[in-house]
Amino acid sequence: MTPHGHIPVLENEVARALSPRPGQTYADCTAGLGGHAALIAANVAPGGRVVLNDVDPGNLEAAAARVREVAPGVEVMTIRGNFAELPHHLRGMGVRADLVLADLGFSSNQMENAERGLSFMRDGPLDMRLDPTLPTTAADLVASLPEVELARLIAEYGEDKHARRIAARIVRARGEGPITTTGRLAEVVRSANGGVGGGGIDPATRTFQALRIAVNDELGCLEALMAHVEAEARAMAEGNPGGWLTRGGRVAVITFHSLEDRVVKASFERCEGLGCTDVLGGAAEASEGERGSNPRSRSAKVRCVEMPR
Repeated sequence: MTPHGHIPVLENEVARALSPRPGQTYADCTAGLGGHAALIAANVAPGGRVVLNDVDPGNLEAAAARVREVAPGVEVMTIRGNFAELPHHLRGMGVRADLVLADLGFSSNQMENAERGLSFMRDGPLDMRLDPTLPTTAADLVASLPEVELARLIAEYGEDKHARRIAARIVRARGEGPITTTGRLAEVVRSANGGVGGGGIDPATRTFQALRIAVNDELGCLEALMAHVEAEARAMAEGNPGGWLTRGGRVAVITFHSLEDRVVKASFERCEGLGCTDVLGGAAEASEGERGSNPRSRSAKVRCVEMPR
């Protein structure tokens, strides 16, 4: 367990997928609080290197401290930025990674911080930006998007069959006054679905997911990262050295919903066509024990490919 009570998901599956060895270079696309990085760092020592990337400067600092604590002999490098740009940074530094992990989930401290506006469990500003320098908040989208665009966004990114009804209710509500808090938006969405209801997920969950994906361009960033991975595989298949990955290097991605998993699965299948190997034979999921002890793991999947040798 890392600070703030954050428990990294799929630790055993990630360790099996990446199979870290002493002296290797590990790049963590989404360092978070350093849970996975600490696990891998201990196994690339001695002589290894850990490159930590995150848009959140506070988490990046915490992750670096955690890695240095558990693996003092490992070189630690930090990069603040979107993971889609990590390959460019690695090339610029002349670093080739042997192991890469992108955990597309969020740190517990981010979800629990009401000021982030990522969750309706605590009322706060309707923000949702993981990178505070981004220009558009969720409140901006809720206030400005036409009803048809809101419905499309909720249907496509939230996969909610009630998207049109929810969008209509949001537009009507914003006509009565600005929707600027997570609590108010959740209330509006629930009213479009007849309230909170019984079992199952909260009716507001899918709308919040859709807005968060849109605000942070999550799928666009993931597609960009996957394009970089595919480009490396293509270069190696043609007999050229990689620019930011080593031959035989491994790339693992942890997803939390079907939209992400579809992107990763399709990309890795294209990589296999270029000579990469599916390390896990498909997606690995959490064990029954982990699902019981860490609810965040219930929707998590990890896929991993190995670059051509």
